Amino acid sequence: MKKSQWILGLILLFALAALAFWARSRIHFDFHIFAAQVARADWRKIAIGIACIYLAFAFRAVRWTMLMRHNKKVPLFSLLGTQMIGFTAVALIGRFADPVRPYLIAKKTGEPLGSQIAVYIVERLFDFGSMALIFSLALLWIPQSAMAATPGHAGFFSHLFAPLIERFPILSVVFARFGALLATLAGVLLLVAVRLSGNAVAGFFESSLSLISKSMGHAVGHKIRTFHAGLDVIHTLSDFAISASLSLSMWGIIAFAYLETVHAFTASPALAGMSFSTCVMLMMISGSVSVLQLPVLGWFSQIAFVAAALSSLFGATPEAATACATTILLGTFLCVIPAGLIWAQFDHISLRKVTVESEHAEEELVATEETGAMP
Repeated sequence: MKKSQWILGLILLFALAALAFWARSRIHFDFHIFAAQVARADWRKIAIGIACIYLAFAFRAVRWTMLMRHNKKVPLFSLLGTQMIGFTAVALIGRFADPVRPYLIAKKTGEPLGSQIAVYIVERLFDFGSMALIFSLALLWIPQSAMAATPGHAGFFSHLFAPLIERFPILSVVFARFGALLATLAGVLLLVAVRLSGNAVAGFFESSLSLISKSMGHAVGHKIRTFHAGLDVIHTLSDFAISASLSLSMWGIIAFAYLETVHAFTASPALAGMSFSTCVMLMMISGSVSVLQLPVLGWFSQIAFVAAALSSLFGATPEAATACATTILLGTFLCVIPAGLIWAQFDHISLRKVTVESEHAEEELVATEETGAMP
């Protein structure tokens, strides 16, 4: 683990300790009620949620094969094992194990690591785009009163444009209702611009930001050129349509898994009656926390933040919120571990060893690209 990752882990540990100390005297938590919430949960719904998550891995495998088909055609489900092993590494070792998937796929298919990192970049762009679109559409179905009661999700846009809203109050409603959708569309337009003229966009940002900091301008320009190279795996409009359809379907299935898991807690009216649109908001909160996933410690931070959201934003009791947040972590993130470990055993793969190898291989690739890009 890198020094920066240790520092991040220590910061998160102190933050959790401070949160626990603060909550100890302010929140009454009854472990008997917590146990009762777990005991009365509908485990059939939880099982359906886990099945949906495993189905989502099949969608991931198919999407990866479609993205790399112009370089090398492989059977649709041949990469399912590498997907599960890769996400198992992330669950156990942390988010910095993300390069494991492109590294294993490069070894399995005989393709260069750079080409698979390009596929990984595009895959992540489709993930973020699909989540943003689903979240934006979900906001359209949430009543205005419910949105006002959850100030954290769309109030950002209202604060960002506060001077304009003071002059035109109707814009507050517009930003709350359509702000996320507008931001998503802006992101799509930026990606289209990068795809069509990546070097020009990179040059613009590089020269503009260099006025502030040359290192910042160079870093941003390099990232945009990397995105542009990754987007080259999309050759035609049909490539985009297929990948977008798979991504939206996959995230729809994941959102349904969240909904089934939340509805499993029948003893909590706030959870049992949660709507699909509101559950999408919960999924976004959980996904945002998992971006900085750390080994083991990250599990508890995700439980703490999701439980806090369920309690403060959605009205669940602390006991029900904690039980639900723990089950969400187990059912949507950690459930891949048994299958991933078994698959790794059959393929004679050591997760710790392959994580180190993939990290070093990625660093060497980046160093080579930066050296080649220097005048």
